[in-house]
Amino acid sequence: MKVIGVVGLPASGKGEFARVVADQGIPVIVMGDMIRREVAKENLPPTDTNMGAVANRLRADHGMDAIARLCIPVIRGQAVPVVLVDGIRGDAEVRLFRQCFPDFRLVAIETSFENRLRRLQTRGRSDDTTTAASLRARDERELGWGLDSALKMADYRLNNDGDLAGFSVSVIRLLDQIRGEA
Repeated sequence: MKVIGVVGLPASGKGEFARVVADQGIPVIVMGDMIRREVAKENLPPTDTNMGAVANRLRADHGMDAIARLCIPVIRGQAVPVVLVDGIRGDAEVRLFRQCFPDFRLVAIETSFENRLRRLQTRGRSDDTTTAASLRARDERELGWGLDSALKMADYRLNNDGDLAGFSVSVIRLLDQIRGEA
């Protein structure tokens, strides 16, 4: 099985990347859903603060690859040739996925701070931050999990500062390239 991971700072376009991939018939495993599930188990509202606290606790209790470990059985349960993992946040997760899935490929989505902030201010998720200061704080929290190192480990890079149609075309081209690799 070929596993594709996507990594990027908050609101860089990981979700749009995943949507395009899903439209191509590829199952998408969302790492954030694993955290949302834990937040719900604790009867907490799904705010950025609660999501971050639960993610931090899972990593503190079970290692920096804790969220990836929750994903592995779900990935292995897919009876398909390609699966996408959306929302990698750290280098420990990348190392674990590469260890468990020899055909693992990592895609980094790159987007300017300004575009990411504008997206967060308009998309309306309960865990979105909407000020520059809160986005910087969220970036710092996620960079502390090894996100910067994970970004550097990417096999491919896509810029998402243009329009959605152009980004979608770039995603499909890259997906075709990855699927065609031996």
